[in-house]
Amino acid sequence: MAQDKALEALSRIGGKDDWRTAFIRQLVSFEGQIQAPGVDVREDLTGPLVDALFDDDQVVRKTLSTGVTFEFLYRSKIARDFVMSTPEAPDHAWEPQTSRILVDLAKGAKNVVIGGAYFGDHAVLIARAIAGDGGVVHAFEPNTQQRGMLMRNAELNGLSNIKPRPEGLWHDSTTNLKLVGYDSFANAEVAEAGDDTFKTVTIADYLKAAGVDRLDLIVLDIEGAELGALKGAEAFLSAPKGEAPAILFEVHRHYVDWSNGLENTEIVKLLTDRGYTVFALRDFNSNYDLAGRPVELIPVDAVYLEGPPHGFNMVAVKDPSVFDGPGYSIVRDVSPKYLRHKDPKLHHPVGGL
Repeated sequence: MAQDKALEALSRIGGKDDWRTAFIRQLVSFEGQIQAPGVDVREDLTGPLVDALFDDDQVVRKTLSTGVTFEFLYRSKIARDFVMSTPEAPDHAWEPQTSRILVDLAKGAKNVVIGGAYFGDHAVLIARAIAGDGGVVHAFEPNTQQRGMLMRNAELNGLSNIKPRPEGLWHDSTTNLKLVGYDSFANAEVAEAGDDTFKTVTIADYLKAAGVDRLDLIVLDIEGAELGALKGAEAFLSAPKGEAPAILFEVHRHYVDWSNGLENTEIVKLLTDRGYTVFALRDFNSNYDLAGRPVELIPVDAVYLEGPPHGFNMVAVKDPSVFDGPGYSIVRDVSPKYLRHKDPKLHHPVGGL
């Protein structure tokens, strides 16, 4: 009975925008006031309460401090943590340091390929940064609804340089795939052609058909298909320093066996064999204010990898001197996962939160 009343109360709060906003503010304030070592307060306590205020098909609108506006479906941790951001108008939608390094690496870019563009949380920021240089973002998102949100966000922000694509990036252009799993957690599996499948394409084949012969940046978050997508970009990866694209990609223990060292995994070897220097990127898998903090990078052979199966982003460049400036810091023997509730020496930025 008490549980039913609690759910009814949350439903009433969620039905009024001003009530919902006020309630979320109080929950975020609660997070900052309690001491709970070892407890992920957001995941275990406050987050589920906020989830109860929204429906999966509910469209939420939020504006960044830069004026960029996003609309998104409330279907993931990305949506929830964006809604719960502090400040309420943050400088990013998802993954603060990833957002920052992507905009930095994209400076002056003419062509950027994104696999797993989702609703545009990173694609819109990149497209906005390179629009003045005539740059184009080729944004691949097989999820029809999320691709629709990507297109909507391009429109909201007056961006005509995002080209949304329904294909899945792969090592060939002849396979049919389908998404298995829910929304942002869905991974692609090979399937017989049908209404719920989509075609694959290699980066090289797509860009050749588009008349593009130079690629400046590749961004991949495609739940285990990253290696295949990079194999499909071989001609670009083999280009010399100054011509080869910078690459940001996700690895996850579910798809990448790093038991013999991250530097010995197939995906990292593919890149280092072609002259890339690879780093793990330290970041929150969340929306968290890190304005003014340097982007911390870990050399691929000095990454702390213990713990339950987890994933994180990596960055590969052929000229590591691009990270010599004050906005970057090279650190060693720490985790790439920023976690507020874990050992600060391993899981907090150097210098503390």
